[in-house]
Amino acid sequence: MREILIRAGHVAIRARLLETATADRIWQALPIYARAQTWGDEVYFATPVHAPVEAGAREVVKRGEIAYWPDGDAIAIGFGPTPISRGGEIRLASPCNIWAMALDDVTALGTVRVGDSIAVIEADS
Repeated sequence: MREILIRAGHVAIRARLLETATADRIWQALPIYARAQTWGDEVYFATPVHAPVEAGAREVVKRGEIAYWPDGDAIAIGFGPTPISRGGEIRLASPCNIWAMALDDVTALGTVRVGDSIAVIEADS
């Protein structure tokens, strides 16, 4: 199984990749280094990956799902409401491809600030 480590500021989140075309593209692009952006309770960051919207892409995600935002070529990790959420849901800006599942508590990303360093690397086996 393919696993990654996402380091954001002082937080580290492990995630397991799903069997999707987007996951394959991200895996092939590792390591990815970026700067954090935030939007409500979401951390997102640019990637060198370009992937189209996949079947099953959606705006509302579950805590722990790691998304790829095709409109921004970015990885998006929602852990609570965003400015467009309704009733406490986690709603991203537009349909996103779900490509990984977090193995750790993504609410820890609440400490990440705009400009914090991000690294996405292959996890040690």
